[in-house]
Amino acid sequence: MFRDAGVPVLDGLHCKSVEEAIDAYRKLGGDVVAVKSQIHAGGRGKGTLLDPKTREVVMEGGVKIAFTEDEVRDYSDRILGNVLITKQTGESGKLVSNLYVESGCDIVHEHYLAMLVDRDSNSLLVMASREGGMDIEEVAETNPDSIHRITSSGKSGFDRDSCVDLGNRLGLIGPALEKFTGMVSKLGALFIESDCSMIEINPLVETSDQEIIALDAKVSFDENASFRHPEWDGLRDYGEEEEIELRAKKTGLSYVKLDGDIGCMVNGAGLAMATMDVIKLYGGEPANFLDVGGGADENQVTTAFSIILEDPNVKGILVNIFGGIMRCDIIAKGVISAVSKLGLERPLVVRLAGTNVEEGKAILSKSGLNIHPADSLADGANKIVKLVKGGA
Repeated sequence: MFRDAGVPVLDGLHCKSVEEAIDAYRKLGGDVVAVKSQIHAGGRGKGTLLDPKTREVVMEGGVKIAFTEDEVRDYSDRILGNVLITKQTGESGKLVSNLYVESGCDIVHEHYLAMLVDRDSNSLLVMASREGGMDIEEVAETNPDSIHRITSSGKSGFDRDSCVDLGNRLGLIGPALEKFTGMVSKLGALFIESDCSMIEINPLVETSDQEIIALDAKVSFDENASFRHPEWDGLRDYGEEEEIELRAKKTGLSYVKLDGDIGCMVNGAGLAMATMDVIKLYGGEPANFLDVGGGADENQVTTAFSIILEDPNVKGILVNIFGGIMRCDIIAKGVISAVSKLGLERPLVVRLAGTNVEEGKAILSKSGLNIHPADSLADGANKIVKLVKGGA
């Protein structure tokens, strides 16, 4: 994408085996390459590789610089098939199944650059710093004045004066400043045309001959624009995504697995977020975000329950439904059907409000199932936390 947009990048090859990595080193034809693990998480350079079975440390760092074919063989062998743990993966880490072997270059300085949507000003925002590299998060926390910003409104992109000013603040001069200015403009056009939600380049390097190169990058897209971009399917690596989340999406559910022990089934993203907040307020930990949407039917409710119960950490479930378009009696029937089919043994608290709420409550109370009703979100959160913790 960057190359097509005119943003300078180095040559590199995608590899899935040690043999492919060695072949890539030969094809690139340089004395130095970077052997990069490819996972959906940042902080790879400072990560730790573990054996997936023994959890013993295999190597420190998921990005390695290799100067010989033997080093490429050694690094790729110790990266592929092992679990990489970084600040962003959590303790479980991510299994590395892909490598990117990239040509090296003579780096004079490492910068950081990110482009994203600034919703406060309805504009594109560029953030950049001279302190690029693996410690950018620490730099942003300890020295926020080192992060410089410019914005652009509309589709006209970034004006030249703003780009030049940003480059000056990064200490760029001469040809490097000119190339940086042109690159920011090209990135802005790419961002809009490709419906991106974020472009992050770290590091953005200046070379000894004053070239500006995007050495490593992360790009996120706005999924609402997927209908315009059928090519995104070819870029997607489903192996990096939770299988259960993909299955939920196919059913029309929005599901994200979390680390807690209280399963949540809610209609509406805002209400789902509020439900998780209130669970935490009462001392519990949500096990998931699950939004069944405004028009869930009995089958979707059953599917939602089965997805929640697949998580072995779940010790109880809170259903929080505000019936607007969705009727509470339909939800109640779906809950009863799901509990009957799945043989639920864990505590279940149900809070209903809105359309046909009395009918819904009556259906639940007549079911004879071990369902704990709640009159409010606070009441429901309090009850499920106590039940999970063994209280009354």
